[in-house]
Amino acid sequence: MLFNSIEFLIFFPSVCLLYYLIPHRFRCVFLLLCSYFFYMCWNPKYALLLLTSTVITYVTGLLMDSADRIEEEAGRTRRKKLYVALAFVSNLGILFFFKYYTFAADTIVRLLQTVGIQARIPAFDVVLPVGISFYTFKVLSYTMDVYRKDICAEKNFLKYALYVSFFPQIAAGPIERSKNLLTQMNEKHKFEFEKVRSGLLLMLYGYFQKVVLSEYLAIAVNSVYDSYKDRTGFQLLLATILFAFQIYCDFDSYSNIAIGAAQVMGFRTMENFNTPYFAESVADFWRRWHISLSGWFRDYLYIPLGGNRKGEFRRQLNLMIVFFVSGLWHGASWHFVIWGCINGAWQIIGRWLKPAKKKIKKLFCVDETVFSHKLLRMLITFGLVDFSWIFFRADFRQGIAIIKKIIGVGSGWLTWGGNLKAMGLTYDTLLVLIVSMVILFAADLCRYKEICLRDMICRQGLWLRWLIYLFGIFGILIFGVYGPGYDASAFIYFQF
Repeated sequence: MLFNSIEFLIFFPSVCLLYYLIPHRFRCVFLLLCSYFFYMCWNPKYALLLLTSTVITYVTGLLMDSADRIEEEAGRTRRKKLYVALAFVSNLGILFFFKYYTFAADTIVRLLQTVGIQARIPAFDVVLPVGISFYTFKVLSYTMDVYRKDICAEKNFLKYALYVSFFPQIAAGPIERSKNLLTQMNEKHKFEFEKVRSGLLLMLYGYFQKVVLSEYLAIAVNSVYDSYKDRTGFQLLLATILFAFQIYCDFDSYSNIAIGAAQVMGFRTMENFNTPYFAESVADFWRRWHISLSGWFRDYLYIPLGGNRKGEFRRQLNLMIVFFVSGLWHGASWHFVIWGCINGAWQIIGRWLKPAKKKIKKLFCVDETVFSHKLLRMLITFGLVDFSWIFFRADFRQGIAIIKKIIGVGSGWLTWGGNLKAMGLTYDTLLVLIVSMVILFAADLCRYKEICLRDMICRQGLWLRWLIYLFGIFGILIFGVYGPGYDASAFIYFQF
């Protein structure tokens, strides 16, 4: 069941209405059943995998809690490490089989062929379960939090199962921490008009990002990248820039709808994006992009590896390991790994160039606080990040071919109208795109300046508020991509 489907627009209001009507003691069970129903709408069989991961980590959490009563410190530590290993091996094993087995098998076969060995590895025809990477990281973070004694193991299985399967977040995050979301399962959420209104406004903005912006951008991007051999350098450059905004709008839209839906029901969840294209360095970009995943890798991989505590070389190595794993997490293909490693390399190169940049700034008396300097840094950062997006969208060979075409000035660079038509865009759709991009930029600029637009809207008079609401709703209905013959497209991050 997609957020941008008619089914969800019926499902969500029904769930919210019943959630606030039924007694508090039954709400956990009710939301748990709704969450499993939501997940099973994709494939009922894979709910068993979700339940398996939930049971394993629930039991290991209780076992670690009981191990704390062992008096001997060495025995206590050894027992808890055993339980953590059990949780990690079993859950990562499930993730590996369903997501990485075919990729690993193909890689091994190709490596053996390079040395003249022909091998055949059994193949399994399995469908990647929706959200498996997200809920796997969610249960593993809970396991580590219990191991570190950041939280106590949850005794109520139903509440823990709801934390894992909470339907707004199950398919594509945010990867919520147990310290935040799990503790809220015990709270009694009352209907609060202000929170509900704010959550619905965030959902409305998310639908605008997905149904209008992301879908229109997808028309141009898919048209060009799916036939890149026949495209000009200008078309490929424009499509690459547009893809940067497509994936941002697509993923941020899911996060906004998920966060808004949770808020309508009284739950507080973490933000997942914070104006990433206003970042002034690649490191800053990753502090703003997919925050829940970046934070997960920082707390559960980078810091345990040693972080920046063991010298500069080790710091750089740990950084590359994190981005290698991050690329692999995004997809079972080498082009995702290349994408991750490029982002890691940008940060390492940035650190290498720091002394030289300091000398240049001192020599030319550069004022880092002026707008022009910040804008230049933002544009350079966007260019570096956008370059890496090529290998996110295309495989390695296609990516190299696309880069060659972009660098080499080919025919068609100046035939603007012809390029638009060839990319599936008309002047009408271009106008919609331009207006939508202006709205996106204005919204992100306000957020960058720490201005909450939702609060501003809610403080306005009744007539202006409803004018904004109706403008948003009818804008989506009129300009959104849907209707007869339209197949509601899944969010990009569903494949991860």
